[in-house]
Amino acid sequence: MNADVSVENGELQQQQIDFYNRQGYLVAPGLISPREIEALKAETAAIFRGERGAVEGLMPVAPGEPDSEVLKKYIAIHFPHKLSPVISGFLQHPGIVKILTAIISPNVKCMQSMLFVKAPGKKGQSWHQDEYYIPTRDRSLTGAWIAIDDATIENGCLWIIPGRPGYMMCRVPYNGIEYADVDTVDVEALGEQAIPVEVKAGSVVFFNGYTLHSSRANKTGDCFRTALVNHYMSAESMLPWDQDGKLPPTEDLRDIIMVAGSDPYAWKGTADANIPYLRPEVLKIKVDPS
Repeated sequence: MNADVSVENGELQQQQIDFYNRQGYLVAPGLISPREIEALKAETAAIFRGERGAVEGLMPVAPGEPDSEVLKKYIAIHFPHKLSPVISGFLQHPGIVKILTAIISPNVKCMQSMLFVKAPGKKGQSWHQDEYYIPTRDRSLTGAWIAIDDATIENGCLWIIPGRPGYMMCRVPYNGIEYADVDTVDVEALGEQAIPVEVKAGSVVFFNGYTLHSSRANKTGDCFRTALVNHYMSAESMLPWDQDGKLPPTEDLRDIIMVAGSDPYAWKGTADANIPYLRPEVLKIKVDPS
C-alpha cells in the first residue's frame, strides 16, 4: 500500500485525509495492539458461548466444545457492544477516534457494532454501500473495520472500489454462490477497479458510507476471518434510521454513543432501542427478490 492509503503508527497526515476524501477509504496497520487483539478474540468466544448474556438463536455449547467449533455455527452478531464492556470500549479506542475526528468531524457518535466470525466455507457479503442501510443527512457515515485475524483473499478479506459515488447505486438480484445476500450492487462497469484489502490482525480499515465494498467467501479449510466493524457519523447530523423497519420511523434515532466532542442534540437524551441479534445465513435486507 502506498503512503496515501496507509496510516503509519496511527499518525494521520493531510495527504491521507485528502486520500480518504477522494477514494473513500484508509488503512491503519497495527492500530490495535496484539494484547488488545487477544482480548477481542477471547471476548468473541465468550459472546458466542452465551457467557455475556442471552441472545435469541444462540445454540447450546457442549461440554468441552472448543471455541472454533462454537464459532463455526455463526456468521455475525449485531450490537455486541450492548453485551460486552470489552467491545463497548473499542467503540472509543483512542487510535480509532483520533482518525475519525480527522476524517469526519470533531464531534463523532457511534450507532452500531457488528462482530463477524467468517469461518471456513462461509459465504461473503455482496457489493453494497453502508449508507443505503444507515442513512445520514450529511454523508458522514464511516465504518471502522478492525481485523481480529489476518484478512487475506483466501479467507474473505474486504474488497473496495475506490471512490465515493455521489448517489446510491442500483441493486439487482443475486443468485450466485460467493455471497450470502439475495441482492448486490451492479458493479459490472466498475469491476476492474475493485481491489482486495489484505491486512494483518490489528489493522483498521476506514471507509465512507458511499464507498462500494464487499467480501468474498472464506475458501480456506482452517482459517477464520474475524472482524469487529463499528459505524460512526458526525454528531451534527441527525440519524433517520429505523433499522430496516425493525424500529418505528424516526427523524433522529437516539440509540447512540458519543465517542468524541459534544452532542448538539444532547437535549433529546438517548435511547436503548436496538438489541443484539444474530445475523442470518442468508441476508434479505430491504429487497424483495421476487
